[in-house]
Amino acid sequence: MNAILPADIVAELESTIAGCAYERRVRMLRQTTDLLVAGRNRLQEPEINALDQVLLRIAERIEPKALTQLSAALVDLSLAPRETSRRLAFHDDPMVAGPLLLKSRILSESDLEAIATSRGEQHLLAIAGRSSLDPALTDILLKRGGKNVGRALVSNPGATFSDAGHAMLIARAQHDGEIARGLAFRPDTPDKIVRGLFPRLTPEARASILDAAAPALRERIETMLCPTPAAARPKLPSSIDYSEARLSVVALNRVGKLNDSTINRFAVRGEAANLIASLSVLSGAPIDVIEKIIADEDCEALVMACRASRLNWQTTLAILCNRGGSRLSYEQRERAQKLFDELYLSTSQWTVRWGEMAASAVAADNNNKRLKSGANR
Repeated sequence: MNAILPADIVAELESTIAGCAYERRVRMLRQTTDLLVAGRNRLQEPEINALDQVLLRIAERIEPKALTQLSAALVDLSLAPRETSRRLAFHDDPMVAGPLLLKSRILSESDLEAIATSRGEQHLLAIAGRSSLDPALTDILLKRGGKNVGRALVSNPGATFSDAGHAMLIARAQHDGEIARGLAFRPDTPDKIVRGLFPRLTPEARASILDAAAPALRERIETMLCPTPAAARPKLPSSIDYSEARLSVVALNRVGKLNDSTINRFAVRGEAANLIASLSVLSGAPIDVIEKIIADEDCEALVMACRASRLNWQTTLAILCNRGGSRLSYEQRERAQKLFDELYLSTSQWTVRWGEMAASAVAADNNNKRLKSGANR
């Protein structure tokens, strides 16, 4: 049952408050607050609602400095005056609103969303520290808040994020190492978000995250970046297995479908014959050369072949991570990406094709020597 003060009492109360000195209003506010706190275990809902109406009318004529004490007192009450709490949470002064925005259980999700949409950075920062935040609210906070709001959210274990929220965090992480570390270190960050985050960071930022990570977390991150275990990778086929694969990839290339998406799929699925035939067709290198550089522990030649094949870095990384042998370490991955970024397409193509021509020239020269040797006998 709600206790509603009669209209005549409300009118008398408003008249009394309006006519008294400011110091007396402050004293009335303090006394009413003390009554709430002292009776926190005895007052029932009807009595709380009656005091709520008194507090509302006093608070309307009190400066923010005095209201901050009321806000701080209300957040600790299990049964707090609802309308006064809401009014203070919507207050323009963040010192008044802050304690309630951070802790009050009175505020609904719609209240918090309305405040996050209409108030300033300090209000948003207080909301970002709440013990539980759903994705709809974190989306609003990320859209409207600045650097400190983003950092508070990513470090708050009670905050949850939508796909759009994760995308906003990744965008900020490119320029904010604290957000990058927080996002990578959160145990609830999906693997796909970590895989999307790292390529967008500078080498220094990536190294900083892995250096700061505990061994188990570092292993988890490296596994996400190169997820296929060596034991699950197929052995390379013998050369006789390539004829069908080459016919297939040539047909795909003819219709414009031998692209990053297709080759990435070959790599992830372990379709070694199709992968090697594809690199051969696109780079111009013989199949046996591609087969050897895929098996080589040093990945420099393979990166060059991928670059010569006009593949992007994500496809190149998929090939490196799924080619067999030991898993690509973080340091190897960094060196490979640096090489990939620095290689010109024309240089890669020339090097790959020069290697093929050089091998042919050596074979022709050896053949000529044998012919001359036979003629001289």
